[in-house]
Amino acid sequence: MGQWQTKEQLTDLLCSLVEYPSITGSNAEIAIIEYLYYILEDRKYYQDHPEHLNLHPLDDGRQLLTALVKQGEAKDTIVLIAHADVVGVEDYGSWQNLAFYPKELTQELHKNPSVLPKDAAKDLLTGDWLFGRGIMDMKAGLTLHLSMLEKAMEGEFDGNLLLVAVPDEEVNSEGMLAALPALAEIKDKENLIYKTAINGEPMFSKYPGDPANYLYTGSIGKTLPGFFCYGKETHAGEPFAGLNANLMVSYIAQEMELNETFIEQVDGERTPPPISLMQRDLKHHYSVQTPQSAVAMYNVLYMKQTIEQLNEKLLLAAQRARAKIINHYHHQASFYLEGTQTSNFSPEIQILTYEQLYKEAVERYGTREVERRQNRLINQRDEGDRDFSTSLVQNLASLCKDISPMIVLFYSPPFYPSVSSQHDPLIQSGAKKAIETARNKFGVKLTEVEYFTGLSDLSFIGPVSMKSSIDHLLNQMPIQGKGYELPAKIMETITMPIINIGPRGRDAHQWTERLELTYSFDKLPEILTETIHHFFKS
Repeated sequence: MGQWQTKEQLTDLLCSLVEYPSITGSNAEIAIIEYLYYILEDRKYYQDHPEHLNLHPLDDGRQLLTALVKQGEAKDTIVLIAHADVVGVEDYGSWQNLAFYPKELTQELHKNPSVLPKDAAKDLLTGDWLFGRGIMDMKAGLTLHLSMLEKAMEGEFDGNLLLVAVPDEEVNSEGMLAALPALAEIKDKENLIYKTAINGEPMFSKYPGDPANYLYTGSIGKTLPGFFCYGKETHAGEPFAGLNANLMVSYIAQEMELNETFIEQVDGERTPPPISLMQRDLKHHYSVQTPQSAVAMYNVLYMKQTIEQLNEKLLLAAQRARAKIINHYHHQASFYLEGTQTSNFSPEIQILTYEQLYKEAVERYGTREVERRQNRLINQRDEGDRDFSTSLVQNLASLCKDISPMIVLFYSPPFYPSVSSQHDPLIQSGAKKAIETARNKFGVKLTEVEYFTGLSDLSFIGPVSMKSSIDHLLNQMPIQGKGYELPAKIMETITMPIINIGPRGRDAHQWTERLELTYSFDKLPEILTETIHHFFKS
């Protein structure tokens, strides 16, 4: 018997991983990858084959880990994908210090279950759920993959397993993007054939209280469109002599937030509607001058839509917002201006894409001057990708003040391609095997769903669902080629069938995040084992 096979062993391993507070960008995100290396390098297999266990640096100093278990001269290889980073813990409030100690946090919650929402309290009182940050998203999946890797070390499978554990999935997926060339190198060096990739992201509920169990044969796509609103500044004492960018962005919010026209339905599956992930004005200091510019960015998910179709919907939302902004301005002015009084300002609003704005700036100043200004921003950069994208748009807008007010549509990283292996015969047979094993051995109904809606690193290695080129997105992405590269060519070189079979949990990215232990660590290991056997035999 190995060290990571029983429910108790897996729970202890999981807790040891959760105790690393590996928030994306923190030092602990580096430390947990080193810990994985540490617990694997002592194993006899890696003592005998140290070349199969490696740390790979990212450009920013973080690391990802690859751990190959090779069976003789076998070529067929299953890639196990897992991320080791987690989101922050500010939402835990007074339990923040316990967020990374699942047993202690769960014990503390037992003292006063009434502090939890009703569904979380109900789970707590069963005694079969553990609470904690990252416990379901996705250190439980990583724990299960380590268990499968241990079985491979003991000769369980007829083919090879390759674990890829990455940082940064929760922000830009830079870990997975850096893993692509590493996968290509290992494939060539070891003469491997990648049959499929298995991810261990947890099940996501389709609605609050959803009792169903899912596996996924694809992963949903994500774009992050931004609306840059450039108004006309004025003194707060002369409100109708300008147009407040905060007013503009508020109407964008009304048109975008939870807008049903963005819900895409494919074979009974639906994408969640857009939701704002950032909205603010761009004033650096308080004054009685109204904000000249503001920005909002939205999480927009898709399955089979093209970028052109998304652009059309986004621009229509901007047009509706423009009409409401102008109507609001004139309606409110009618209450303030008396008699023959008029304002010498008229809030005509231009709607542009980033590509159109760039062309407008070039017409006024020439390519050389525009590039000089943007290169200066690049050399002085001290912002993250989303803020820097906004700065690049703001710089161009300031060169085109004569056409303001304006609303500019652009995109920021991250971008997740929509991918699917639903019609791949190998994946279909593997999904059927997993479903049959769950039903026949455990009486559990496991349902196949095409798209995992929580976003995953499978987006960068699976078969792309969207039929159009991503150039339509990259052309509207200010940061592309300016310190950020979406490596489209590398993504095309490493493509394989994909499936996601993960544990049962609830409330990812909430302070009530929790994992159910019996299905996850008693039943799922056998379901995974049988499915892997099936893939190697197929």
